Amino acid sequence: MFRHVPNALTGLRLLLALVFFAMLSFYQYEGRGDPTLLNSAFLVYLVALFTDFLDGYLARKWHVEGPFGRIVDPFVDKILVLGAFIFFAGKNFIIPDTEVPSPGHLMVVKTITGVAPAMVVILLARELLVTTLRGEAEAAGQYFGAEFSGKLKMVLQSITILMILVYVNYLPWLKNRHYEPAAKIVRDIFIYLTVIVTLASGLSYIRTAIALYQTRNIENQPGSRSK
Repeated sequence: MFRHVPNALTGLRLLLALVFFAMLSFYQYEGRGDPTLLNSAFLVYLVALFTDFLDGYLARKWHVEGPFGRIVDPFVDKILVLGAFIFFAGKNFIIPDTEVPSPGHLMVVKTITGVAPAMVVILLARELLVTTLRGEAEAAGQYFGAEFSGKLKMVLQSITILMILVYVNYLPWLKNRHYEPAAKIVRDIFIYLTVIVTLASGLSYIRTAIALYQTRNIENQPGSRSK
């Protein structure tokens, strides 16, 4: 009975991801969708994070780790995080850089979230690279587990997503109380920290992959003996 609980929580998190994306899809800054959608999205993401912690904890406690959780759990995590950043860099969060463009100047647009498409490319490239390196290493029978930098990256990405949701939803309130400049700085710090830590995490996994590859070559050399 208990064996299926962690897997059920993983499945629930995938469903929550779909609900989260549906809310972001319908919402449009200063357009369609009630602002409470972002409050609801915030709560949905929090519940998804809790199920991520809970299913891992229960799987370890009850010793019911299995192939399903090993494959689907990180897959859902990546879908949830990458999907959120893709939406943040998309059309629903685009605003003019200036409300009334100067005569003779083209209007420039930006995202109210502070997330640019190039940042999403970096996040996506890191995940694809690490997944490829892990698959290649494990196909050769070598252990390629999660590192601290990867866990730190996930935590920082999740905090940044929550902060962006709060910033966008309460932007009028922040402006009325003159907190918006400071809030924007904090938002941008977390966004750039996320990008930097994501890059550092990717480099760390590359070093691990290189070390495993060198070890494999040494063991495969004629005359070498495995221990």
